[in-house]
Amino acid sequence: MCSISSGSPAASSPGVSRQQLLIFLADTLRGTAEERAPLVLAMTLPGAAHVSAQQVSECLQDLISGVLRLMATRGRLQGWEPSRMSPESRGVQLLAEQMTSELKASDSGGCDVSCLEDWIFRVPQVSLYLEMLVAESLGVALSGRAEPNLLPSCQGTAWKDLRSLLDLPTIVFLAPLLPERLSAPWRLVFSTQLHGESFTRLVAALTGHGPNLLVIKDTKGHVFGGFASCSWEVKPQFQGDSRCFLFTIVPRLRVFTATSYNQHFMYLNQNQQTMPNGLGMGGQHHYFGLWLDSDFGRGHSRARPKCTTYGSPQLSADEDFAVDCVEVWAVGKLPEPEEDDEVKGKKSILDADPEAEALLEMTGRSLQSQGLREPEEEP
Repeated sequence: MCSISSGSPAASSPGVSRQQLLIFLADTLRGTAEERAPLVLAMTLPGAAHVSAQQVSECLQDLISGVLRLMATRGRLQGWEPSRMSPESRGVQLLAEQMTSELKASDSGGCDVSCLEDWIFRVPQVSLYLEMLVAESLGVALSGRAEPNLLPSCQGTAWKDLRSLLDLPTIVFLAPLLPERLSAPWRLVFSTQLHGESFTRLVAALTGHGPNLLVIKDTKGHVFGGFASCSWEVKPQFQGDSRCFLFTIVPRLRVFTATSYNQHFMYLNQNQQTMPNGLGMGGQHHYFGLWLDSDFGRGHSRARPKCTTYGSPQLSADEDFAVDCVEVWAVGKLPEPEEDDEVKGKKSILDADPEAEALLEMTGRSLQSQGLREPEEEP
């Protein structure tokens, strides 16, 4: 604030003048990317014309940490318990690195004001965090704007017995990527820490709870997962839609969205003899971008050079990995119970063996009787 030029001679006494403070508040809370860039440069290294991406990342870590501290002190953690989650300091570093990965250095190799201006314009979280920290710290109201809420609410989680794979910065990163109607609440429906290493229990958590986030940690410390845009169904066909995505948390925070190359978004099968049994996202049979075998504890992430469905690289430390921990977080409201469940439970002969139906479709043979049958009437 002291370095802001107000167009008047510098005050003889140290401190910030009223005009300098007003300019700072205007540029921070309502300014354009062009007006905010010099502030970010001064915050990163006062008096410098160029800064490195690492220096920007360190400044950003302070900014993110400040926002999280404010949310904690103001009681805005929405049911999350940071003490029962992964270390927040690591998450702050990963989020700052993810944001600065979008920083395009100038020809000289450093980041000047124009470089920062372009970055602030393309990465809106920079302005959001800056606004929140300044407005909350100084008690300045953002008139005409809704108060930003970075965290979705968390409900019904048994924190006492849990050490979650997630941390607050990761949730702050992932939550805006979900469809708006799924922003809250989040509910933990499966954890190997709470429910044991059981594929059957995992399937029960995945089906009937609506869209969810699957988070996996392998035995070498990589943390990754995928977002399913709808409830999983146990069947030998691919399911889901282009809103699904894969992501990594450790060692880097990244997200990988649908490429439109194919429709192999989600796959879940169990107790079949000829089709793969397990959970998969992206790629193809036996070559998934993310796969958990029904023989719980094993999986693979095969992407050479990238997963065709999501454009993701190998997510795990090794292509074939051993599972250390798994969590499933249902997101959004609980799905409405469907009507006539008993009637729906009755299957025709065409539905009795979905595996056989899938094999027919794969060989290009159509189901001649499909569409000719009439629904059975109740006696």
